Amino acid sequence: MICVDNLFTGSRENIRPLEENSNFKFIEHDIIAPLFLEEKIGQIYNLACPASPVHYQENPVRTIKANTIGVINMLGLARRHGARFLQASTSEVYGDPAVHPQIESYRGNVNPIGPRACYDEGKRCAETLCFDYHRMHGQEIKVARIFNTYGPRMALNDGRVVSNFIIQALRGDNITIYGDGSQTRSFCYVDDLVDGLIKLMSSGKDFLGPVNLGNPNEFTIAELAKKVLSLTGAKSEITLAPLPTDDPLKRKPDITLAGEKLAWSPKIELEAGLKKTIPYFRDKLGA
Repeated sequence: MICVDNLFTGSRENIRPLEENSNFKFIEHDIIAPLFLEEKIGQIYNLACPASPVHYQENPVRTIKANTIGVINMLGLARRHGARFLQASTSEVYGDPAVHPQIESYRGNVNPIGPRACYDEGKRCAETLCFDYHRMHGQEIKVARIFNTYGPRMALNDGRVVSNFIIQALRGDNITIYGDGSQTRSFCYVDDLVDGLIKLMSSGKDFLGPVNLGNPNEFTIAELAKKVLSLTGAKSEITLAPLPTDDPLKRKPDITLAGEKLAWSPKIELEAGLKKTIPYFRDKLGA
């Protein structure tokens, strides 16, 4: 197994136990630059791109490059090795959806010139590249549209709502909700997502995706804040701040296709997942 990461948002600490395995190899590399490997590879999981606004908006042009030049480089690597290629796309391709829940045939409602476009449109372009490589070169591809995912080993500065709320609660800071808290998200625990990705990669050649991978149970952001406060025992107050531009008001996956094609559905519900995640952040903050 070869792990490639530029460590922009990733942490070497997360893979320390794996580095003791002689079958594991780490390469620090940014996929915007071409990558050549001597080892024969059969599968490529491309999850390379910052996934939270605080990080992908830090350098939006580089985010677009990761989803265009970087994806072209990885598809080229897959083609040279005859490897199957899985692209980690995102629910953000649906934008602020006019269809709810979101089904794969929905083409989305994305602002192509907004502050989130570097990620939203970048991922949409990445999907286009995958399907064009498939049509032009017969490249084996799999495209997963990933909905909000959380769990242990997220960075303290990750910037996503679950980690933000947990850290604020554990520090005794106020919980900051952007908007009025009525906007919704569907939260998938990381173990469930990994199971879905593996099943997608192992699926038959005729199933390319895109396929939604996420937990269809929908919660308001205010409900999430209250769950975090309850589970951490924090006395933090909830404060409101303006909703960022183009932030989606609704988000819920239709996972019918994943059930039919992959026999997949998430097993770990939000409260159970939070109980697995909170101790990780408590330990990190303690350290």
